[in-house]
Amino acid sequence: MIDPDKIARKYAEEFSKYQSLVSQFSNEEIYPHSIECSFETLNDWSGFHNLLQVKSWFIGKRSNCDMEIEDIPLNEVKGWCTDQKTGNVYHESKDFFVVHGVRVTTSSRETDVGWDQPILEQVGLDGGILGLIRKRFKGVPHYLCEAKVEPGNYGKVQISPSLQATHANLKKAHAGRRPYFADYFESPENFNNFNVLYEAWLAEDGGRLHLKRNKGILLEIPEDFKLDLPNDNFAWLSLYQIKALMLEDAWINPHIRGILAHV
Repeated sequence: MIDPDKIARKYAEEFSKYQSLVSQFSNEEIYPHSIECSFETLNDWSGFHNLLQVKSWFIGKRSNCDMEIEDIPLNEVKGWCTDQKTGNVYHESKDFFVVHGVRVTTSSRETDVGWDQPILEQVGLDGGILGLIRKRFKGVPHYLCEAKVEPGNYGKVQISPSLQATHANLKKAHAGRRPYFADYFESPENFNNFNVLYEAWLAEDGGRLHLKRNKGILLEIPEDFKLDLPNDNFAWLSLYQIKALMLEDAWINPHIRGILAHV
């Protein structure tokens, strides 16, 4: 049984010792939270679940996933169109992404004659928002992660950031609901004492995505800010747990890795 109060006391005591030991070696001009984040990775300080419980939660999400994916011919995909002149594939909303061709000329790769290939281009080019919420419980930092289903995921479900959305999603081009927590990351200045710990454009896979980037944000919200989880796909994980789950087979998605790569 986890005792959050005991963990919180131990965290405060041990972090104070750690901070006094390593601060002389740290340059915190860029990331003032680096010392604490490095301390978080040394032990599991979760006040909610131990690592085995988190693994059980995730395995259950994969086992109970009701998404069925069937490979179908591209010309049978509903809502997507082919331009008769260019052959480009685009969504009927003129949003999301376009599949078009590129011709590559280079002498710096495996072939010196170049190649042609199809490539996906984000409409608008500005990518999307990848946001991870950090919140303290009794002084101990936790990170809000989602067991998120995507049709191309290995294993269907992967542990993802608090928000993972393109601008098309944010504008509700899919005619569905607006993504959870979008307002926090789009306009953190509208909320009292929200603190952006990290914000940068992150590169995506240029072998299949054309000029694609996403805005990665690590956002700390106040401990007294009330945040209700929308469903049990979301869970508060410790940084230690997130790092430990990277040892599993494709459990942690690349967006969390990108956001936390700086800590």
